[in-house]
Amino acid sequence: MMFIPKVHYLSLVVIIFITSGLIGCSTDQMIAKKVAKTFKNSEVIKQYEVGFALYNMEDKKMIFQKDADKYFTPASNTKLYTFYASLQMLPERMPALKYVERNDSLIFWGTGDPSFLQFAIKDQSAYHFLQQSNKKLFFAPGRYSGSFFGNGWSWDDYDYYYQPEITEMPIMDNMVTSTYINSNKINIVPKVFASCFEVDSTKTSGNFQVTRDFLVNHFSYPAVAIKPGYNQQNPYKTSIQTTVEVLADTLHKPVGVMKMKIPADAQTLLGAARDSVLKHMMLPSDNFIAEHLLLLCSNQIGDTLSTTKAIQYVTKKYLSFLPDKVQWADGSGLSRQNLFTPRDNVYLLDSIYKLVNNREKLFNMLPAGGKSGTLKSAYPKTDQPFIYGKTGSLGGVHNQSGYVLTKKGKTYIYSFMNNNFVRPTAEVRAEMVRIMTYIHDEF
Repeated sequence: MMFIPKVHYLSLVVIIFITSGLIGCSTDQMIAKKVAKTFKNSEVIKQYEVGFALYNMEDKKMIFQKDADKYFTPASNTKLYTFYASLQMLPERMPALKYVERNDSLIFWGTGDPSFLQFAIKDQSAYHFLQQSNKKLFFAPGRYSGSFFGNGWSWDDYDYYYQPEITEMPIMDNMVTSTYINSNKINIVPKVFASCFEVDSTKTSGNFQVTRDFLVNHFSYPAVAIKPGYNQQNPYKTSIQTTVEVLADTLHKPVGVMKMKIPADAQTLLGAARDSVLKHMMLPSDNFIAEHLLLLCSNQIGDTLSTTKAIQYVTKKYLSFLPDKVQWADGSGLSRQNLFTPRDNVYLLDSIYKLVNNREKLFNMLPAGGKSGTLKSAYPKTDQPFIYGKTGSLGGVHNQSGYVLTKKGKTYIYSFMNNNFVRPTAEVRAEMVRIMTYIHDEF
């Protein structure tokens, strides 16, 4: 057996360690050089503002940055911050209601929970609790301190499915759903809104489509045939009275209103599984769920439901590790007042990865390129995705931030932000996909 003197053995270990470090360093430098060349040679990217960051999770090093410290409009990349806040602050089963029983009455307060008969989550915890109670029901409003729209939202979008109003007691997505029965008839849910629908006899051509007046729940539709498969959601105008009417109609029992602050002995009814709700937010990029998750976060810190207070709390308590100060306005990313940097997104995704501490579980909650969610059609169809992350789109904005798996077995974090373009979004998306596929194939 060959004997290696201790001093020589230690020297050999040091040499191997240094050499491996140099190899790792040179590999990252090689990747950075090739990615930089790819960006430089892109004729598409030259035409608008682009920020990009690529991060080596294993070595905890930034590999490549292009304006990664500059601020960009994130659109629905904002949901990554809401996702992180919810993981930090919400219990495994979300607070559905707060309530007390007083004599023959059950008095309840909303928590902002979006899952009450939400069309995808289908949680019925609060519904069954209220429906099965033998006491008189009273809704106690007044917890929500904000506006029915988030800061910086476009009011022109009030009638679109992606922008329902924010309330402390959301029900059925705060939307009216109308579906095809026959060529002359639609089904309306919640049924309490049926009397609010009216045919507009002056419109006798075009496709069948329901529209709502801006400030009231008056819905109109043209005098044309309804086509099979028709399905539409319109946000309804919220108010305390509307909330009570929808509740009473849904529960099939009277619901009153009571002005009362939450007492110290109020109990909390637990509802939907948090991670299920987060998945339903992330995969289709559901704005309604995102906004109300921040209200649920504020429910955890006080009696007032406030998006602003939730954001301030999360920013101070959980985001101090980020290199750049976030400008965070809402939960969904509908607001153009949101401004984040690509490197902030990368470090946030790194923290999310560590917090979940279960790769398979995390990736199952995120859109997967070519397989699920908002990334399903962005990449070629596959059962083995190499991209997991979050998209974000507004007019002139299209982003991706997430995790890229390479053919060499590496997992890198990336944030690819595109702002201020006037060319078709499909072309911007295709260029992102081309570059991320290159990173997957080469490294």
